[in-house]
Amino acid sequence: MFKIAYYPGCSGQGTSLEYDSSTRAVCKALDVELVDIPDWSCCGSTPAHTVNHVLSAALSARNLAQVEVMGMDKVTTPCPSCLTNLRTAAHKMEDPGFRTKTNALLDVPCNGNVDAQSVLQVLTENVDLELVRSKVVKPLTGIKIACYYGCIMNRPPELMRFDHHENPMAMDNLMTALGAEVVPFALKVECCGASYGIPRNDIVTRLSGKLLDAGRDVGADAFVTACPLCQMNLDLRQGQINHALHEKFKIPVFYYTQLLGYALGLDRAVLGFEKLCVDPRLALGKIKQPAQAR
Repeated sequence: MFKIAYYPGCSGQGTSLEYDSSTRAVCKALDVELVDIPDWSCCGSTPAHTVNHVLSAALSARNLAQVEVMGMDKVTTPCPSCLTNLRTAAHKMEDPGFRTKTNALLDVPCNGNVDAQSVLQVLTENVDLELVRSKVVKPLTGIKIACYYGCIMNRPPELMRFDHHENPMAMDNLMTALGAEVVPFALKVECCGASYGIPRNDIVTRLSGKLLDAGRDVGADAFVTACPLCQMNLDLRQGQINHALHEKFKIPVFYYTQLLGYALGLDRAVLGFEKLCVDPRLALGKIKQPAQAR
């Protein structure tokens, strides 16, 4: 059993509940124990660093300090935005002067001894793919998947230090292990528009529309992603994209943990397929039943 502190992030308690619940379920099934950080708080998300770099670092460092109090030196989060903030704070606090300014804002000082990793990294580096294959009871045979990592999961490489920053393969390898056909998707690290959905919906429409078009061109039945913002823009806003671009996209967008949980035969109640906006049955219906799988 691999044990690690867990930072769910704010979206995991709201707009991406299904990501949090499916993450917890698949980690348990794969012998990864997630230990919730007591009294965790928002990492600052996207806007904090635009206001004050020290305050932004303090918001994340508070959670890193909580992990240190737990007596642990590693923390994982499913959200790439949270991960970026946690890793950025730790990196900046390597500077003694910056660390002093940041700790002045905290009740409990952060020593900077915690390594933050994505759940995808934790699974990739601590769970052998052969073990994953051995636990598959509903192989994803028959479905074609485009793996979309988004623009910050692996970049900048000198900060994130996981997988390749231009051609990451962690999700590709995982989906292949589950029996899916992973299509070659050239835009796997391109931006979807991120948090511009409200102030500049036209930007999200154009960028996410480009991703959906590229996925359709390579024959993808579905996308998988590891980012709540990416999932929201491609799934929730797919109708808006269709309207603005005069398109007819109907491509389900899953969290990779949802399809991992499906393949492992986990209870659908924790996978949260019903929360997806584009009908997931459009893709799930293409999965061959075990008796039919070659």
